Amino acid sequence: MTYRLSVLDQSPIPAGGTAADGIRQTLALARAADRLGYHRYWLAEHHASPALAGAAPEVLLGPVALATSRIRIGSGGIMLPHYSPFKVAETFRLLAAMAPDRLDLGIGRAPGSDQRTALALRQDRSRGFGAEDFPSALGELLAYLDQRPDGGLPPDHPFAVLRDTLPGGGGDAPTVWLLGSSPDSARLAAALGLPYCIADFINAEAAPLARIYRQAFRPSHHLAAPQVIAAVWTIAAETEAAARRHAAPAAMMFAHLARGRLIPVPSEQEAEAWLAEQGALPEHHRRRTILGTPADVRAGLDQVAALYEADELMLVNIMADPEARLASYALVAAEYGLAELDRAA
Repeated sequence: MTYRLSVLDQSPIPAGGTAADGIRQTLALARAADRLGYHRYWLAEHHASPALAGAAPEVLLGPVALATSRIRIGSGGIMLPHYSPFKVAETFRLLAAMAPDRLDLGIGRAPGSDQRTALALRQDRSRGFGAEDFPSALGELLAYLDQRPDGGLPPDHPFAVLRDTLPGGGGDAPTVWLLGSSPDSARLAAALGLPYCIADFINAEAAPLARIYRQAFRPSHHLAAPQVIAAVWTIAAETEAAARRHAAPAAMMFAHLARGRLIPVPSEQEAEAWLAEQGALPEHHRRRTILGTPADVRAGLDQVAALYEADELMLVNIMADPEARLASYALVAAEYGLAELDRAA
């Protein structure tokens, strides 16, 4: 295997369940990923969704840090336009004290919500949604986290002294990743010399972004050479039929989202019946999905890794059955021998 495998968790809420159920399942999956040999475990940020409990990954990361011991943990990601860069720096330096030298800070520019919710999240509602300020806000955040003696904000900056007030004792500063699914994010990650995570599960035509990023990459104190993760929708089961059954709830949920309706994650039975009534969904409702037996999944992931020339693939899914979800990650880990590779390393 020439690429690492990691997990992106959106903390799904099954129909009839609550956010508390989603959080318990997130902690169970984090412990399993730690044990199974996955490299990272990231938590997504989504707002105003009855299907996803992960409204505050920075809150969930504390319990995940304490529930795991080996795996890198992080945000996939923090939607920076909603927040003060200094507050994000404080929060993640505090989290670094809980998980020394294994914390990632994935940063995104998208709102993680609809525009009304994005406006509700902003303190200053007289302005737009903040995307236009993203490069400068990211630069400020990076300066706060810069631990070099000559790093940080310029000495005459009014916030320059705040870097030295951040919580300490967490080893290295969090590793900052830029997340994205557009050329703008690829170019910004390259210009800043940051590692880059591409959301293939959002934009399945994103392979050119990896080329844009690599061609424009400038080595920095963050990173000497380009580093790419592709986040891929992935479901494994003992049979292809079972994998397709496990995929039905997310397909129904996203089809409703495209029509402006938000629903919890439906059961497999409800989703299969609904999809049968609908017939074939329009092409724009579909996402690239790697699914099937463990061998099928490995073959599909190999193709995606080659497409992006990825250093790492981050597996993401939304499933109604938490046991089937745990089993999916366990089957993939066994197929790749992740636990044995980790022990050997």
